[in-house]
Amino acid sequence: MKINWFPGHMTKALRTMEAEVKNIDCVIYVLDSRAPFACLNPEFDKIIKNKPVIAVLNKIDMSDSEKVKGIIPNIRDYFGEKCAILTQNSTASGALKIILKNIETLCKEKIERNNAKGVNTFIKAMVIGVPNTGKSTLVNNLCGKAKALTGNKAGVTRGKQWVRVSQNIQILDTPGTLYPNIENPKTARFLAYVGSIKDEVLDTNDLAVDLIKDLLKQYPEVLGERYQVDTTGEVYEIIEAIAEVKKMVMKGGDYDYDRTCRMIIDDFRKTRLGKLTLL
Repeated sequence: MKINWFPGHMTKALRTMEAEVKNIDCVIYVLDSRAPFACLNPEFDKIIKNKPVIAVLNKIDMSDSEKVKGIIPNIRDYFGEKCAILTQNSTASGALKIILKNIETLCKEKIERNNAKGVNTFIKAMVIGVPNTGKSTLVNNLCGKAKALTGNKAGVTRGKQWVRVSQNIQILDTPGTLYPNIENPKTARFLAYVGSIKDEVLDTNDLAVDLIKDLLKQYPEVLGERYQVDTTGEVYEIIEAIAEVKKMVMKGGDYDYDRTCRMIIDDFRKTRLGKLTLL
């Protein structure tokens, strides 16, 4: 299944990032820890270049924490030396202190220069990420109040929003942004699974089939445990077995594939299948 979604506001968002990056001291790069590598946007690499990066592996409460821990060296290699890596639940308390501390560490030289000159100026950080990684929720947590719009779907934040999070730190929240022509089908699938691609542009049935295949490869036990079905057969047989167990049968006795497939995707997104990370 070919998946692509790149509405006009994302082009505008990339241009905004390009215009603002010269004024930015560091970048807070939010990744969904359920599919961290899929959340790395190559368009961002062109923009942020050598800026210090705080890579936030977000939604850690919904993911396979041991698996995430194992890929931290890979994330560090990706961003280079000027990088801090945090595993984070953006809704939890304590995010503010941890992130501010890392901003101050990464921007230590500039802060010391400003102090030496007696200059009182803001350190500026830009929050970036693909849609639905929890960026705005993280910003709201940093602010202590809901200054940025949030929502459990792709494409909620549409424009730039500067917010002050401490006496000397400002943060720019940017819209969740993908990139045109996602050529790697695995990347596109994983982004769709975690809700980074708008559901309205997806074929839910095909997506559920792909999700089942990927889960059988990486977590072969979870579908059987959740739905109490045999998962050794063909994918369509697994879907029919799940439909039967969940009584998703239409008048006439036909299985309700549409409803069953939507449920499987929703169960993955809401951790009913367990805390999973797809690599």
